[in-house]
Amino acid sequence: MSSRRPIILTDDHVARVNSAEGPLHDPHWRMLDDADLDLLAGKLTQGRPQPIPVFAYGSLIWNPGFAVQSRRRATAIGWHRSFSISLDHFRGTPERPGLMLALASGGSCEGLVLEIAAGTEAESLRAILRRELVAHELAANACWIEVDTERGREEALTFYADPVGTRVAALTIEEQAQRLARAAGAAGSGAEYLLRTVRGLAEHDIHDDYIWLLQQLVAREIEEGAAESHGAGAPEI
Repeated sequence: MSSRRPIILTDDHVARVNSAEGPLHDPHWRMLDDADLDLLAGKLTQGRPQPIPVFAYGSLIWNPGFAVQSRRRATAIGWHRSFSISLDHFRGTPERPGLMLALASGGSCEGLVLEIAAGTEAESLRAILRRELVAHELAANACWIEVDTERGREEALTFYADPVGTRVAALTIEEQAQRLARAAGAAGSGAEYLLRTVRGLAEHDIHDDYIWLLQQLVAREIEEGAAESHGAGAPEI
């Protein structure tokens, strides 16, 4: 890793992004019910290690949403972070599309292994899968990958490693920043998601050059957009 950079993106930047109304999910999706989630959980965890290890690289770091027994640093082998999933719902709309973080092949990615607390497996897995996979159309986006931890080489469950069944946007980092600086939807803005992610990484002393550069570019996009709007006599973006 190169020398660390400061976090430039702030709550003030996030506050400048106008909210937007839109759907939480794609209206064409067939949502997973509890029985679907339990069946999928069983298939994913049969014969796998206990306690169940989940590799977190984005929002699961700062908002796991399930009972965590322990946390430990981990490096995903052969993967890197990429804002590549195109959103016209959740944190985006068709008019102001967003991006969701995924793992892409190649390189390495530092994150956390979160162990599901013993005795909570059924409810915790249901919560994770309902949040991450949502619908039948996305159900293939869970897999086991290799990670390096203080214990050596392990396997951990993760989500959206080379995503399938969803639209992927192959954008430059500058284009990603332009989209994230403007994106908003029912679940909030792209800038908010990025800020919470970079802060979550920093809290655990995890540094990703790509994420740090992206948050710097998003902050600049928001500042430049606000300046242009003021000059035109229009409200801030």
